[in-house]
Amino acid sequence: MSNQIPKVHVRTGDEVVVISGKWRGKRGEVMQVAPKEGKVIVKGAGIVSKHIKPRKMGEQGGIIKAEGPLYASKVQLVCPKCHQPTRIGHTFDEKGEKHRVCKNPNCGKLID
Repeated sequence: MSNQIPKVHVRTGDEVVVISGKWRGKRGEVMQVAPKEGKVIVKGAGIVSKHIKPRKMGEQGGIIKAEGPLYASKVQLVCPKCHQPTRIGHTFDEKGEKHRVCKNPNCGKLID
């Protein structure tokens, strides 16, 4: 068994759409990626209620709403060029650098 961290197909700052579950259809920006757990935090999706205890004298406690993690397999990248949810492919340029590519047949543009 190898000790490598599994790869996640999205990066922090990418726009994604949720493709399954309670938040299906919701678009948002990826705020955080946790490859070890295979989860992402999407702005505006996966809202959970957190109970906050006051820590300092005079600090307000209570229940706040915050984004919770979603499985990365439940989100799909939105191409910044054609603005459609898409799978991504990879190509190499002349310098040998790897780039992400939109797999939609009408687009096919570089994402990075």
